[in-house]
Amino acid sequence: MTLLELTDVTASYGPVRVLEGVSLSVPEGGAVGILGANGAGKTTTLRAISGTVRTGGRITFDGRNIRGSRPDKVASLGIAHVPEGRGTLAQLSVRENLRVGAYLRKDRKAIATDLDYCLDLFPQLKDRINSRAAALSGGEQQMLAVGRAFMAKPRLLLLDEASLGLAPSTAKAVYAAIRRLRQESGIAMLVVEQNANLAFTLVDTATVLETGRNVLTGSADELKGMDEIRRAYLGG
Repeated sequence: MTLLELTDVTASYGPVRVLEGVSLSVPEGGAVGILGANGAGKTTTLRAISGTVRTGGRITFDGRNIRGSRPDKVASLGIAHVPEGRGTLAQLSVRENLRVGAYLRKDRKAIATDLDYCLDLFPQLKDRINSRAAALSGGEQQMLAVGRAFMAKPRLLLLDEASLGLAPSTAKAVYAAIRRLRQESGIAMLVVEQNANLAFTLVDTATVLETGRNVLTGSADELKGMDEIRRAYLGG
């Protein structure tokens, strides 16, 4: 079953058109990657879904047209966005950040259970539970951002450059936790990632954007086997 579908989506910042007609779909429980050079429109695609940029075309989530919906409405439908730069609440503690993620929920016992799950998923956060987010390392902040998004109990996670600025070992640890989260929760994921090697450990399929358009779509295995993909994104 298709959970999210974009059809000929355009997006603009003022007079500047960034997306020229992007189409993609994410199945229920699936993980799809978006690859492309800087300026290709990857981050803007996620922003179009979450309602933070002016868009055209059609965006449907669980059969409902959400194009043009306010970000709070999109979030309430079950879409959580982990933006580039993480966006943690710097002056709040780790515990408070995680609880902020659950602000729309009323199920207190389930919230407590999910908070414990986050701390099991990211043991580093358990040791820093009362620390302010501003005092965390970059890797810990990324873990906190993912954990806070999970606390919203989403059906779809939009993940933007989770490895950006992280040491390779830290990035691998973050992605290992995200893979576990996907396996255990069944949350669907749409993943923008500059490190294609990491992305391919998580996603089933991927699409390549160039200047705001899809130019190539295929399974992770198919794309990894293409010479042009290896040269451009895999260092081969």
